[in-house]
Amino acid sequence: MSVKPMFAQQIIARPVLTDPLPAGAPMPAAAIERDLRLDLFRGVALWLIFLDHIPQNIMNWFTIRNYGFSDATEIFIFISGYTAAFVYGRAMRERGIIVASARVLRRAWQIYVAHIFLFTIFMAEIAYVAATFDNPLYAEEMNILDFLKQPDITIFQALLLKFKPVNMDVLPLYIVLLLFFPPMLWLLLWQPAFALAGSALVYVLAWNFDWNLPAYPNGVWFFNPFAWQLLFVFGAWCALGGAQRLSGVLRSRVVLGIAIAYLVFAFAITLTWYIEPLARFVPGWLSDWMYPIDKTNLDVLRFAHFLALAAVTVRFVPRDWPVLKSPWLQPAIRCGQHSLEIFCLGVFLAFAGQFIISEWSGGPLVQTAISLLGILIMIATASLVSWYKYIEGRSPSTRVRPPDADLAGGEA
Repeated sequence: MSVKPMFAQQIIARPVLTDPLPAGAPMPAAAIERDLRLDLFRGVALWLIFLDHIPQNIMNWFTIRNYGFSDATEIFIFISGYTAAFVYGRAMRERGIIVASARVLRRAWQIYVAHIFLFTIFMAEIAYVAATFDNPLYAEEMNILDFLKQPDITIFQALLLKFKPVNMDVLPLYIVLLLFFPPMLWLLLWQPAFALAGSALVYVLAWNFDWNLPAYPNGVWFFNPFAWQLLFVFGAWCALGGAQRLSGVLRSRVVLGIAIAYLVFAFAITLTWYIEPLARFVPGWLSDWMYPIDKTNLDVLRFAHFLALAAVTVRFVPRDWPVLKSPWLQPAIRCGQHSLEIFCLGVFLAFAGQFIISEWSGGPLVQTAISLLGILIMIATASLVSWYKYIEGRSPSTRVRPPDADLAGGEA
């Protein structure tokens, strides 16, 4: 009796999302159905990022960063990896690595152009406000003093993604992750366990050897790509069959209990950051082991906190949850479907809100009004973009795009 090789058994047992498909073969219905949870939570993450970017804002207390170790950035990067693999993984199966890689790199170029456009307008906005109100502190707080002193050198460094004003670190990270995504995507399709292990190895090496990219005029990237790639790749791994492999684990009551216990622990620790008397209840050995909880290098505690949040969310918000189609959630879903436009808009609105609060000493009511108005503007913009795309889709001269094209951007 012959025994099949181990790797052949793995291919046979692999879920349908990771099986190679013949060129031109249609994807299974389960693989092409849009998961509205992705749009919903990415839209909510964009709102939270906007609120967190406004300093001295009472609405910050409604964001998750004050109640645990992770924040909206982890949500955004994970979903970005998930959706990128969802869209371009299908293209790689159907059209091959060359065509899929070209589409990924085209998307990276689109985001790069958006980043440079955002940089230009953002610099003009800050410089105008600083000059008009004769307040150089704006330039200092937003980290653009070097731009005002040496605009020629600084613009060149910005083109290299080395110079980044405050609140503009996410897009450069996403650009770098996409540039190196094609070979990782190929590996995820054919050897997913090996790909995830390789990503984890890069993460460990980055921590041990201080790998990071240089920034201008000094320092390193605020979001270390060598570390944050782990979350991006993990999201892609989940999209290409990893979620199915973990489904049994996620249904376990033991895992749910551990996740909830860790979330409670993280909440208790974060309380000590704001209520000083509580800090004495944290043992010294625990403080020495935990701190600093590094965001730049995606601290293990932050990554574990995100995993716990994801485990609880998946358990209580299933894919077919009827509320996902409720009109009350459509504003967040629309924002998540047009994440690039809404993120760029959020950067502008956050600085405008900071300026209004600083110049007019806005109290809690003003801060709340500014925050809600900003979110309403984001919702209105997302609705307008959706309307334009709907009109384009109805035009006889427009090629129909797949229903998931907006997930990772561009045509898939």
